[in-house]
Amino acid sequence: MHAITIPEPGGPEALVWTEVPDVVPGEGEVLVEVVAAAVNRADVLQRQGFYEPPPGASPYPGLECSGRITALGSGVAGWAVGDEVCALLSGGGYAEQVAVPVGQLLPVPDGVDLAMAAALPEVVCTVWSNVFMVAHLRPGETLLVHGGASGIGTMAIQLAKAIGARVAVTAGGPDKLARCAELGADILIDYRAQDFVEEIHKATDGAGADVILDIVGAKYLERNVAALALSGRLAIIGMQGGVKGQLNLGALMAKRAAVTATSLRARPLGEKAAIVAAVREHVWPLIPAGRVRPVVDQELPLSQAAEAHRALDTGTHVGKILLRA
Repeated sequence: MHAITIPEPGGPEALVWTEVPDVVPGEGEVLVEVVAAAVNRADVLQRQGFYEPPPGASPYPGLECSGRITALGSGVAGWAVGDEVCALLSGGGYAEQVAVPVGQLLPVPDGVDLAMAAALPEVVCTVWSNVFMVAHLRPGETLLVHGGASGIGTMAIQLAKAIGARVAVTAGGPDKLARCAELGADILIDYRAQDFVEEIHKATDGAGADVILDIVGAKYLERNVAALALSGRLAIIGMQGGVKGQLNLGALMAKRAAVTATSLRARPLGEKAAIVAAVREHVWPLIPAGRVRPVVDQELPLSQAAEAHRALDTGTHVGKILLRA
């Protein structure tokens, strides 16, 4: 088979389409013939040499894919050869085949094209686990999403609106904010021209955001705490703005607030399976009902992954970039 490999870390040119050994599914795994994979920031970090795959994971990038099951490993039940699926991965999506633990498989939702389904698993599992399972966003509360036009952001807007929350977003420029508004965002903040702390307090009559989903990290840490409401919850899922920041514990305690930081890729199989099961129960019914949909900016052949990474690096996209095998 062929896959995107990274012989040496570097820029997009470090991604090399080459022939590699075929994959054999292990116990409790299925073999999926990849139809499409989605591009994530974690793939960029891996390409740059900053995010090694967990032990035992595929060395190839790609944290989500869609395709058809072509073989079953021992001990697999509930799935059959030929089933159309999408999957949460620890790696290996940028390839013609990938072995997937059965607990990380999802059926393709009704009404979603098989290739488009590749844009769902990673973002849905990330948003659901952090915003709902950890931060416990409730109807009527306000969610602030940094990077509202990103793959994570576009999904967070839709899921929060689906449960009856109010959504604020930060994004760069009026065009991206307009796209966020189309998805249901209520409060639009241009981070290039506005102070999000001031704007979120203004929009909430001084209360602040009940939950903040943050992809920036250290650069926003103090300001995020300032933007939180009483008993607010800050969920950090990215470090685009650095890894070390200062935290005023007094301000945090005064608000009786909580800060959590999680990653999905390295979680044990059981934890991932529990998240996938929750997504299948709570989110999958929203998709055929038209309340949630994948947002895809552009599609490229899998062999042109380097071009997809260049497009991601520009930061001009809205939603996900897909690679078709």
